[in-house]
Amino acid sequence: MSQQELTDQLASYKKFQLEAPIRFQTLGQFALWRDDEKVNAKDWGRDKTIQLIQYLISYRHKHALHKESIMDHLWEEGDDRDFKVALHGVNKVLEPKRPSRTEAIYVQRQGVTYQLDLDLVWIDVEALEKYIILGNKALGDYPKIAQEAYQEAIALYKGGYLPNRIFEDWSSEEREKIQVLILGALVNLAELLVDTNPMESVRLAQQAIAIDKTWEDAYRIQMSAYIVKGNRPQALKTYQKCADILEEEYGIGPLPATKALLKEIEAIA
Repeated sequence: MSQQELTDQLASYKKFQLEAPIRFQTLGQFALWRDDEKVNAKDWGRDKTIQLIQYLISYRHKHALHKESIMDHLWEEGDDRDFKVALHGVNKVLEPKRPSRTEAIYVQRQGVTYQLDLDLVWIDVEALEKYIILGNKALGDYPKIAQEAYQEAIALYKGGYLPNRIFEDWSSEEREKIQVLILGALVNLAELLVDTNPMESVRLAQQAIAIDKTWEDAYRIQMSAYIVKGNRPQALKTYQKCADILEEEYGIGPLPATKALLKEIEAIA
């Protein structure tokens, strides 16, 4: 993609984030904004209503979600009535002023299959993923655009995906994917900033380590950043911390790339 195409795409993502009539937060906590007003959690009513919308968000890219499949995933003893009541609750929250006997706008129905209209509904994890993909595309040739895209994604990350559903199998795939994506974005941005802003690079790497303390790339970035700052002792301490964590968690040593960086640091007079 050209620089202009990447810039335009980034602008369109930001615009949608500001203008979407429905906006969901799933990272750190679950929340909904409808026409820029935060919806009260009590408005959802039954927990099954919240489960249904969260399921539709989690499987937003799997087209044609069949009603029976949704019920099997969500409720061991669920029946058709449970689904109808939950769906009615979702549509009522998303479109409280929708006239009766008219089709829902945000939850599209085709026969007995359902899915969210992603052209109208903004979701933080969807936006985060798009920003990171754009950042990865721009990384080689247009580092400034990559930096901005990664910063937008990182700003959206408020914590793990749907923290109240960590024991639900249907939420685990999205949770794991988002964690890997945000770790990659943090490390890529930290690497971009090593020479120009090493302490910000250290902070970003530390943010990655806070998410996954065994993320070895983040330790290497920190080591490099401390060397740029002229802080050789701290760079050596970072290596040792990395080695200790890996031994404690997995019973292994650092990767060859990390050991090679250590040798470079030890060679500094």
